[in-house]
Amino acid sequence: MKSIQRLLWFGVAGVTGLAVDMGTLMILHESMGAYGARIASFLTAATATWLINRRLTFTGRSAGVGIWGEYVRYLGLMLGGGVVNLTVYSLLAWKFSQTPLWLNIYVCAGSLAGMAINYLGTNQWLYRHKGSQESDSIFSR
Repeated sequence: MKSIQRLLWFGVAGVTGLAVDMGTLMILHESMGAYGARIASFLTAATATWLINRRLTFTGRSAGVGIWGEYVRYLGLMLGGGVVNLTVYSLLAWKFSQTPLWLNIYVCAGSLAGMAINYLGTNQWLYRHKGSQESDSIFSR
């Protein structure tokens, strides 16, 4: 798959993850607060993007490990972008309004800030192997 196509699919996965992120945040905001709900929404979104990226974005490339190793490595990589993401979100939520609309805007700002780090990590490190990997299921390649 060409780099431009891969980047576009990564963007599709990111937008889908953003929708999952914001939906989860809105559902959990009242019960968990702005910060607890944000951590839960981030983990849910990261799982959704992993499923899309492993199936569509990096098809034909392999992490070179089993499915659960791939998932753990993916989450680890997402933490790099996630630290940037959550830092931007937290600074904005600390400084400005915490209404649901503004919280979603802060999620968008954080997501954009972390996207470049996440793409570089997945493209250059996790899915660097050519060829398909044997699947253990979970929306196999």
